[in-house]
Amino acid sequence: MHWWASIAGIVLIFIILMDAFETVVLPRRIKRIFRITGWFYRNTWGLWTRVGRHIKSANRREGFLAYFGPLSLIPLMGFWALGLIFGFALVQYGLGEHLSLGNEKITFGKVVYLSGETFFTLGYGDITPNNSAARALAVMEAGMGFAFLGVVIGYLPVIYNSFAAREIEISLLDARAGSPPSAAEFLGRLGCCPEQTVLDQIFRDWERWCADLLSSHISYPVLVFFRSQHGNQSWLSALTVMLDVTSLVTAGVEGIHPDQAKLTFAMARHAAVDLAQVVRAEYSPHDADRLTAADLIRLRAELAKRGVTLNDAAYNDAVDNSVADAPDRLAELRMLYEPYLHSLSGRLLMTLPPWIHMERKKDNWQASPWDRAIQARALERPRRVADDHF
Repeated sequence: MHWWASIAGIVLIFIILMDAFETVVLPRRIKRIFRITGWFYRNTWGLWTRVGRHIKSANRREGFLAYFGPLSLIPLMGFWALGLIFGFALVQYGLGEHLSLGNEKITFGKVVYLSGETFFTLGYGDITPNNSAARALAVMEAGMGFAFLGVVIGYLPVIYNSFAAREIEISLLDARAGSPPSAAEFLGRLGCCPEQTVLDQIFRDWERWCADLLSSHISYPVLVFFRSQHGNQSWLSALTVMLDVTSLVTAGVEGIHPDQAKLTFAMARHAAVDLAQVVRAEYSPHDADRLTAADLIRLRAELAKRGVTLNDAAYNDAVDNSVADAPDRLAELRMLYEPYLHSLSGRLLMTLPPWIHMERKKDNWQASPWDRAIQARALERPRRVADDHF
């Protein structure tokens, strides 16, 4: 009897089962003891992104990267299955005393074959265990094969339901903040109706969205790799815009109370920090500034034209010398979350949205593959075309 093989097999089975349990069953833990799944995603995502970086077309690269999340579930399940099959084969090999119909010599390769057909409940009967311990182990492995199938059936719908729930608010953000979204568009489009109750309700919805994002993506880390349906949208861009908007309101916007904005900012920042830990993102002190002094001047001017005024006492820009010594509240808030967003962007190859668009772009709901044909027909019967958002 090869007792060392049985011990190695038991250890391998235990490790695989614990990893599957922590990935599928055990929810809401950032740091886990067994990280085979984490190792799997770190290495496979690294290889995937190396290939993706060589794709020059942005649309094709985004499409290629979008395959990784759903596709990775298949080899992950296969990885677990192969680990269990090999582990049970080691235990069976250690127990010994197997019979073959052709009286052939029992080798480790044939024991692996026995373990595979037992795990998937094929039961050809060409190799059979010949002692009580080996028979009990075969029954246990067959039961685990059924359980594994149940895990696969139950795990995939949960993943896709969480993904669909995440995308609802991202799609709603299209008409409110543009495509890709930006803080300037979000506040500017609400400037025509700056009712506190309306804005607070929007912030409450996004506070809950951030909480759902944190809960689901910590429980099922594979969701961070799932891309949105449109290349100019992502969960990271939505989270970034909400942090930008709430930091602006918290720093000071005339006529808007920041109470709910502070709560939403706290939840969104919590999500950014924890998810950066989930994907093992690394901090870099050399990230580009998302909001330069010139961008801030342009942001304030653009918002002022659309009825949103930033409080001078809370923003320190180089134009108004009278507030040059005022505390730059916005910069302080940005330092709380932007390093984490930059690290997530670099790790996941997701582009962060700007604070303000340099040029006007159509929203996704305004774009259509029939645009050229419709415009050509419109030239035959000219009429006024509205260029505004609404």
